[in-house]
Amino acid sequence: MTPDTERGPRFPEGFVWGVAVAAPQIEGSSFVDGKSASIWDRFAETPGRIKNGDRLDPACDHYRRWRSDFELLRELGIEHYRFSVAWPRVIPDGDGSIDVAALDHYSRQVDALLELGITPWVTLFHWDLPQVLEDRGGWPNRLVVDAFRRYADAVVERLGDRVKRWFTLNEIPCIVGNGYENGYFAPGRREPAAVVNQAYHHALLAHGHAMEAIREHAPGSLAGLVHNHLPAPPIPVCETEEQIDAARIEYARTNDQLMGPLFLGRYPDAWLERAGADAPRVEPGDLERIGRPMDFLGLNVYAGDFVRRGADGRPERLPFPKQFPQGDLWWLNVTPQSMYWSVRLAREVYGATTFYMTESGACFADRVDERGEILDLDRREYVRNYLLSVHRAIDEGFDIRGYFLWSFLDNFEWAEGYEKRFGIVHVDFETQARTPKLSARWYSEVIRTNRLV
Repeated sequence: MTPDTERGPRFPEGFVWGVAVAAPQIEGSSFVDGKSASIWDRFAETPGRIKNGDRLDPACDHYRRWRSDFELLRELGIEHYRFSVAWPRVIPDGDGSIDVAALDHYSRQVDALLELGITPWVTLFHWDLPQVLEDRGGWPNRLVVDAFRRYADAVVERLGDRVKRWFTLNEIPCIVGNGYENGYFAPGRREPAAVVNQAYHHALLAHGHAMEAIREHAPGSLAGLVHNHLPAPPIPVCETEEQIDAARIEYARTNDQLMGPLFLGRYPDAWLERAGADAPRVEPGDLERIGRPMDFLGLNVYAGDFVRRGADGRPERLPFPKQFPQGDLWWLNVTPQSMYWSVRLAREVYGATTFYMTESGACFADRVDERGEILDLDRREYVRNYLLSVHRAIDEGFDIRGYFLWSFLDNFEWAEGYEKRFGIVHVDFETQARTPKLSARWYSEVIRTNRLV
């Protein structure tokens, strides 16, 4: 008998292996070819908002270097690429005239990817609201929904003959919670609950309009929303029914504002009771539009919180000890189980059936050694253990169809500027040189063999 020399858990045939990026984090060229300011361009101009005073230029200069970056994707054997289109490029006035040249730019990118055998997965909105719309009220103002509908129609109509994989909005809890509630992210506002909840409702409604645009202009495409969990997804501290039930209760409490309208077609009674007079204004037809069936739910998962049933019978999130393993950010606790429980709880609590893990990865203090290598064994171990958790979910029958590693390139990491590196490809921001890290070569082998190696 010939011994099996290939070891490690195998993933289902056809499993999607990809990487993810976002336009404002990699493109640079913030005011080139007619692009207007996004809320992040304006946010970065405010002293103290971004570490080291960093701006969105040059980022990775991907706006000019995309052809060589796509060649690097091919070299690494990456066949699925999640990227976003920049709203301030396509409609610089937010809801004014459409810049055909900007759409041509993204159309050329799509053609190039397809010629290289790489499947494009397009995110319509990854946080870069045109500043002109923020000046008119931003997401709390319903006019942004109408503007987004026009933007989504324009992008999908132009690219939908070739792009068959779509994400509507990325991380509504971050868009609204960090942007309009605690002010940590652009546009840096701290609004009362009624304003925050209205912004949340409008973002959900924009998702509904995006789904309609995709169904109309790109029939046969797969499409869904990308969700993240704020606070972090609950992990039962012990896999007993009592503690699992505590995690279910906590999951429902912290996700009902989004998952209720998406999967139940309504805001759950428990959430409405908590919101009280701060609940959003809902116009006729809104919930039907938000609840249009998706083909999948995208989940961005980086870290979770351990939960148990407390002495008062309610779920209790446990503090992490000081020595608990972390990435190079205070919130990046290394909790591989979060992948499994994010999927299982979404299925058990809200009935979500099909999933893509649309972002997961880690930043560490990478070092270029004397040989010019980046031996990021910490990132390799992080990703491998998280993928073991994905494999467990698949093995138990949960329908997970793909995984997108965040991120392809070191980039502009929002409020952290360029200090924190999530990429599997190192970027020298002085020279724009790209150097694949050890994790990139390892991930290439995972993709090639469709198993953990």
